[in-house]
Amino acid sequence: MTASIEPMTVQDAPRCAYLETVLFEGDSPWPEDAFIAELAAPHNHYVTARENGEVVGYAGVALLGQPTRGAFAVGEAEVHTIGVDPNHHRRGIGGQLLGELLRVSDEHGGPVFLEVRTDNEPAIELYRREGFEIVGTRAKYYQPSGADAFTMRRPENTEGSSR
Repeated sequence: MTASIEPMTVQDAPRCAYLETVLFEGDSPWPEDAFIAELAAPHNHYVTARENGEVVGYAGVALLGQPTRGAFAVGEAEVHTIGVDPNHHRRGIGGQLLGELLRVSDEHGGPVFLEVRTDNEPAIELYRREGFEIVGTRAKYYQPSGADAFTMRRPENTEGSSR
């Protein structure tokens, strides 16, 4: 079954905040009001994955700078979050969510950046499949656990969106 990817609404914030507590326990999960604030920012694009009407995943990206103009890319994107209900892991939902973020990022233009825990091997593998490379490490990035993060970058997609 493929999840439907839909724009996130304010009504989705409580469910997304709950999933954060399940997924990121010990690393300052986002509260409901953080999702609401992210939705209010005009440069952000947030979506949910739904199955049978229930939110089973969520993702968001910030589109920064100006979109590509001519030969000069002055924009970039930063993936803020991707989360999938643990009961729905290993079914391609994270890939669907990332695909939507990359589609929007490709339309905007420029490279795409993200941070990921250095021990989150499934996520790192997903990002590598989509063209991301590790460009640095942020020591003790996640708090309060003190877990390290890789900074990953996907170069600008100059061929246009393939999604």
